[in-house]
Amino acid sequence: MITLSNILSFIRAPLALLFLQKDPAIRFIAILLAMITDSVDGYFARKYKSASRFGAILDPAMDKFFVYFALGALFLESQINLWALIAMLSRDACLIIYALLALIRRDWASLTLRPIRWGKATTALQFFILMSITFNLHFPWHLYAIFVFMGIFAFFELLQFPKKSQNDKVIIN
Repeated sequence: MITLSNILSFIRAPLALLFLQKDPAIRFIAILLAMITDSVDGYFARKYKSASRFGAILDPAMDKFFVYFALGALFLESQINLWALIAMLSRDACLIIYALLALIRRDWASLTLRPIRWGKATTALQFFILMSITFNLHFPWHLYAIFVFMGIFAFFELLQFPKKSQNDKVIIN
């Protein structure tokens, strides 16, 4: 479905490709535009009543694609080391563990999954760290450890969700 909100979400894919350029200004603009599109896509989906299951999956998928691609480029350029990379992606590891748990319990279809506070906070912090690394600002290990705790908090927040009703949409972010 082609909607303004889905177009804004999809724009993050070509923005990630700008990380193939090593110019910090271009990368900063890419991150800034990714942050803006991530902030407004949901607003437009609600405003124009164009929210859809596809859009609910596309938005976090494009967030993850952008972050993974940018982190991959920075890692290959030795701008970020492996343990920091893994820490920054630990929230997604926790989401995978949660999904596997739901599959094992055979209650995947009955779960209510929606954007979660810790997921949004992690994405915002990931964007901030990407901006900083782009300009060669590096942080001590304990800042990256925050990502691990945010992933654990996201996991426990997901465990608290009630079972879904017929009208609930399935969203993970």
